[in-house]
Amino acid sequence: MGTRGIAAPERGQIEMWGRRGRVGGAERGSRERIGLGDLWSGSEGGIIKVWNGEAIEKSLALEREEKCKASLLVERSFIDLWTMVSDGGACPLPSVDVKLLLSDNSRSKVWSAGYLSFALWDSRTKELLKVVNVDGQVDTRFDVLSAQDPYGYETKQNLFSSPKKEKARSPVNFFQRSRNALMGAADAVRRVAAKAGFGDDTRRTEALVMSMDGMIWTGSANGSVAQWDGSGNRLQEFQHHSSSVQSIFNFGTRLWVGYMDGNIQLLDLDGNLLGGWIAHSSPILSMAVGSSYIFTLAGHGGVRGWNLSSPGPADSILRSELTEKETSYKNIEYMKVLVCSWNVGQEKASYESLRAWLKFPTQEVGVVVVGLQEVEMGAGFLAMSAAKETVGLEGSPNGEWWLDAIGQILKGHSFERVGSRQMAGLLTAVWVRTNLKHFVSDIDNAAVACGLGRAIGNKGAVGLRMRIHDRSICFVNCHFAAHMEAVSRRNEDFDHVFRTMTFATPSSGLLTTSISGSAGQLFQANGSRMPELSDTDMIVFLGDFNYRLYDISYEEAMGLVSRRRFDWLRKNDQLRAEMRSGRVFQGLREGDFQFPPTYKFEKHKAGLSGYDCSEKKRIPAWCDRVLYRDSRASSGTECSLDCPVVCSVSLYDSCMEATDSDHKPVKCLFNLDVARVDKQTMRQKYGEIMSSNKKGLHLLQGLKAFPEANVSTNDIILQDQTPYVLKLQNRSPEDRACFEITGQAPSSSGSDSAGFPTWLKVSPAAGIICPGQTVEVTLQHGDLRGTSWNNLSGANQEKAAQLSVKITGACSTVAKCYGVRVQCQKGRSTFPFKRF
Repeated sequence: MGTRGIAAPERGQIEMWGRRGRVGGAERGSRERIGLGDLWSGSEGGIIKVWNGEAIEKSLALEREEKCKASLLVERSFIDLWTMVSDGGACPLPSVDVKLLLSDNSRSKVWSAGYLSFALWDSRTKELLKVVNVDGQVDTRFDVLSAQDPYGYETKQNLFSSPKKEKARSPVNFFQRSRNALMGAADAVRRVAAKAGFGDDTRRTEALVMSMDGMIWTGSANGSVAQWDGSGNRLQEFQHHSSSVQSIFNFGTRLWVGYMDGNIQLLDLDGNLLGGWIAHSSPILSMAVGSSYIFTLAGHGGVRGWNLSSPGPADSILRSELTEKETSYKNIEYMKVLVCSWNVGQEKASYESLRAWLKFPTQEVGVVVVGLQEVEMGAGFLAMSAAKETVGLEGSPNGEWWLDAIGQILKGHSFERVGSRQMAGLLTAVWVRTNLKHFVSDIDNAAVACGLGRAIGNKGAVGLRMRIHDRSICFVNCHFAAHMEAVSRRNEDFDHVFRTMTFATPSSGLLTTSISGSAGQLFQANGSRMPELSDTDMIVFLGDFNYRLYDISYEEAMGLVSRRRFDWLRKNDQLRAEMRSGRVFQGLREGDFQFPPTYKFEKHKAGLSGYDCSEKKRIPAWCDRVLYRDSRASSGTECSLDCPVVCSVSLYDSCMEATDSDHKPVKCLFNLDVARVDKQTMRQKYGEIMSSNKKGLHLLQGLKAFPEANVSTNDIILQDQTPYVLKLQNRSPEDRACFEITGQAPSSSGSDSAGFPTWLKVSPAAGIICPGQTVEVTLQHGDLRGTSWNNLSGANQEKAAQLSVKITGACSTVAKCYGVRVQCQKGRSTFPFKRF
């Protein structure tokens, strides 16, 4: 098995390791107990140490007084493989942290894995067999941070080269050069960090496991899963999901793959996708089997169980009956959400303007969402912001001022800020009422730049997503391309934001912890991943979309404004025209509004007379908008667990009293009906169904059966080094069987299983038996640690071991074990080479 951190040993004393609190990521090292009983440990810098299994077992069997001294001696008796394979100070191993260890007992090999490379070892002789990179190529370049690092050279050249005398440049050229220098420096930092193992290298290895058929499987940060043979040859790669793989677990003929975004996928041993669903709202760190379930451990500490047969016929039956009882565990929650947007034009608003804008139309408001644009602009600030985004930094003094100012106003209404995100001039924040905070979770943020080269944040979007009453609601604050004629650019900005905005955690979860299926479809028919923003129960777009009025002159527009004929003006609204044609904001809608155009005004000038009257004579327009989409496929659909969020707009207005910017702020009040699951009641109903549904029970009970099997003998005598073939037969005409051969530990050890003795080779030690087929297992005396057959003498001329052959079904933990005694004797064979 592969390990992340600590693995339970396969021989001798069982070690138990636990955690408290929130579960973290990868540990700083890795340990693995191999089939021979040796303990291997990998740590920082590529250091691998090995402790002798027999010495460990003997020390554990001593009396209490002697155990402490013996343990100290064992601790100091390790083999340092780094030192052993070094030659004159040069080591063929990459100097990177060992993240994972895997023991291939059938082939007597150990895999040690860093993020971007693997080393294969002979577990008997401790010989280094091979070093390969993640692409399967034999790696001869081991020092990832060599003195000739081209990135390092490039960074030095950029940062320390003498400046040349240049001609005077225009402000635009200066901005471009400043932006390029900052982005180049940030990119160099990012690349060096990635090479050192700290960056987000999407090809790094995150999981390692061996399947029952003897193949090795690795999972990468880019979501791909690769198959390797036992000799370290990369066979093929599969890409079924885009989120980072965090864990892989093999049971029977299936691979369970856990991802960073909380998804689970099931693959067969050929890499084909069998099914998948969202299991948790945080990364799936580990998996284990118990009874008829596989249990998943999530990053937030939650554990959930899933039928080993899922997805299957039993799931459909149980889910159908559970849905019929929906009314018994469905609750409808009612809440009001106030969404506010303002392009502040780099100004700081007065207290009076803020109070007028954020004035509650009703005291029942439970959530307040604020989106600001142009909090801070300027070439230097935008370039610095782009560089900070590259290395994961955000925020500005102006942004903090706005958060504090709004927070002070809302604090008097018992609101607390639960999340915020700033990218350049865009700032989004959410406040919730204290009595609702308990129902808000999984708050996440994301940002997409749409400015120069899709890298500068003067245009773009910032999103905040959260779960309220266990339903995913997302708010996206946008600022799109300006100018009357840039309609296509604005449409492209929206499309770029919608398709590329990515959050760290998934947007939805399952209703049940025991029924699995394909909830939350994340892939399109062509296999490409659907945008994450399409996978929410409700989404709200707010901000300065910059759509203008078309086919109308300044004089005509001002005449209609003065007569307050806003309904006539709306006929020339670019945004509504583009939405009707299906070119932008597909599937979203907007509430009815009667407020005047929100742009462009002269600052500190009140009323409709404040519209721009300069030489440019900008035509008034509704640049600032709020659009939304709930769970309904049609307007008449009622709130239910299949349609969990239904909303309506009770207020959509602007704040004409605010004169601090050339834009007027807008706000929109949503009334939400949210269908919530009473999980305790639902589990009770599910338990009742499990105990009463005969058809479902019959299917589940049938999965616990295992195929009839035969083991050719229970007593084997090895003569000299002649191999002996043990036959395992699957007598079932339909079902596949899985087998695993382990050593049986002495009764005094307190353990059920042990590694094979050092003198015995068993191949294969695990595998799959097809229906009606027979698998041959070869047993042979092995030459190990200088103890060949000819070295056996006296009392050592006869050795014996007890093996356990465990046979299970492909989807069942029910097993039948067969004991096989193996003896080896020196002398001429009195038995011919036999095949039973």
